Amino acid sequence: MTPEPDSLLKVCQVIFSLSFVVALTGAMAPGPLLTYTIVKSARSRGHGWLMGAWIIAGHALLEMVIIFALLFGFSFVLKNQLVVKGIGLAGGLILIWFGLSIIRDIAHRRISTTFLEETDSDQPKRATDNPVLGGVLISMANPYWWIWWVTIGFAFMLEFKISFQNWPRLLAFFLGHEAGDLAWYLLVSTLAYFGLRHLNRNIYYGFLALCGLFMIAFGFYLGSAPFLTPWRY
Repeated sequence: MTPEPDSLLKVCQVIFSLSFVVALTGAMAPGPLLTYTIVKSARSRGHGWLMGAWIIAGHALLEMVIIFALLFGFSFVLKNQLVVKGIGLAGGLILIWFGLSIIRDIAHRRISTTFLEETDSDQPKRATDNPVLGGVLISMANPYWWIWWVTIGFAFMLEFKISFQNWPRLLAFFLGHEAGDLAWYLLVSTLAYFGLRHLNRNIYYGFLALCGLFMIAFGFYLGSAPFLTPWRY
């Protein structure tokens, strides 16, 4: 049965919103792509505040490829309810673990905030000159990015019936995810270009704590949903 237009729109709005927040939680965690964005933005002499948008453009191209690869290469799992439950459980547990780790590290002040200090000594000496290509290569070099997609990302796609047949959901998922990345990295590149001192450590920790709590809550949902509702793709 084809969903009504109003119902489909609401579903897509929910997928977009959740995808946005889930992406934001991952984007805010310190990592190589964040460092690369700060370096490129701080060193740029013109329009450096837009560097985050160019870097995420490359990042988005790579994520489009991996989404397509997951849908093409792992389509067989959609026919096996046991596998779907296993992926959902694994993705939920990893999301919960990430959230708990963030809150624990905040409590012990173990999350690095060196990127808030605009010093040349902390900057890598060789970075990819083209920010779009850099967004692709730096993302590919991060093992946690791959782990995220084959666990949390794929579990999200299964739970919300993301497929080529359900292309409005696929579009809402992809746009929401990239909008979350773009929102954070554009903010970071703007602050890096004009001076990172404007981003307060306590505010950053506060945002991370909220992200950690959301990750835990959504992880419980993602892990339990396949067991609580009948699977029909």
